[in-house]
Formats: sequence, C-alpha cells, structure tokens
Amino acid sequence: MAGDCHGRFDHVIEAAQVCLPAAIVFLGDMEAPAPLHEVLAPITAITSTWWIPGNHDTDSEASHDHLQGSALAGHNLHGRVVKIAGVRIAGLGGGVRAKVWAPPEEPIYQSAEDFIHRCGRGNRWRGGLPLKHRSTIFPDVYHRLLKQRADVLVTHEAPSYWLGDYGQVAIDELARGLHATRTFHGHLHADRQYGSSLGFHGYGVGLRGILDLDGQVVIPGESE
Repeated sequence: MAGDCHGRFDHVIEAAQVCLPAAIVFLGDMEAPAPLHEVLAPITAITSTWWIPGNHDTDSEASHDHLQGSALAGHNLHGRVVKIAGVRIAGLGGGVRAKVWAPPEEPIYQSAEDFIHRCGRGNRWRGGLPLKHRSTIFPDVYHRLLKQRADVLVTHEAPSYWLGDYGQVAIDELARGLHATRTFHGHLHADRQYGSSLGFHGYGVGLRGILDLDGQVVIPGESE
C-alpha cells in the first residue's frame, strides 16, 4: 500500500524492484507528472499496479488526465471490489466535500448525474462534473459498494480513529458492511496503526510511505 506520492514515484519503483510484490495499491494524491503507465513503466512487468484517486488528483487537468487518461485507468479501484493476488480489495477514492455530502448529514446530491443536472451548464467541465468534483465521494457510489464483500478496504479518507474533522464514521460503516478485516488510507500524511476497536484493523500510510498487506512498514512516511 503506497501512501500519497504527490508527484514522486522513485521510492515506489525502487521498493518494487527489490521486494517484487504481487501488487501495489496507491492510496490517492498521486499527482502523476506524466501518464501513470509511463511513470510506472519500469515496474509494470514485475508487479500489478492499482490505485484510487485522492482529492488533489483533480487539482489540475494534467493530474486528472495523467490518471484517468492513462493505460492504467482501468485499474482504478474507486467504487468497486477487485480480487488482486487472491485478496478481495474494495476501493473508495476521493474526498468528502460538504457541498455534496458530509456524512452523517443528509446528502445534497445523490450522484454525479444529479449534480450535473442541477449545477448549471456553465459549471460543467468537458460537459460533465466540474473538475474538482471528479474526486468527490458521491452517496450512490458509497452505497453500491456497501452491498458488496471484501477482505480489505482502501480509502483516501481516514476512518474515525482520527478524532475531530479528519476521521469519517462513514468509512467505519463501510468497512464493517464489507466485512473487511483491514483498512488502509492515505490523505493525512501520517503512519498510524489503530488496532481493531472499530471491528477491523486500521492503518494510515504516511506521505510517500509504503506498508505491506499485514501493515508492516516497508518504507516509513516522510516528515513534513
């Protein structure tokens, strides 16, 4: 599990070449400097690479297009469960934005289609969602995922182990609904091991950090 890269991937490439993992999952805020398949070309023959978007992956058209327009666009885990190296992994990328939905409050918009219909033509980007909201969590995606089953949940947002405004009870509920035993998140740039008090083992992956599937540190997160 690779924490927020924010444009730098050398550490991931080096770790993959040494450890030869069956798969790598990026936890958002990648801000790839070129199409993702080009950035990861040195390791795509030796490992399977998957990802979820982070809130900063729609800060610019380039960041968006380098993910969604890359040859690895089909490896976006957001809103689905995929069996990767024998493990069912569910993904929920992006961030909570109060103008759409701030759980546990009632949502203002249920879906991307609802938002597009109501936001006005002048607010649309390329005829659809505004760029920023291409990384927003919409309730319909969340609730469809909630009906599935997975061993592991990867998110950009943190579960409620984080106190205050940073932790999301909705992530807790999703993990339990999926019957996931482990969750991994990025976003907060801090290495954390939360224990299992919420019904699953939770792990935060720090800035440019890497954890294995058991939560063991491969590369510790960087200090900011």
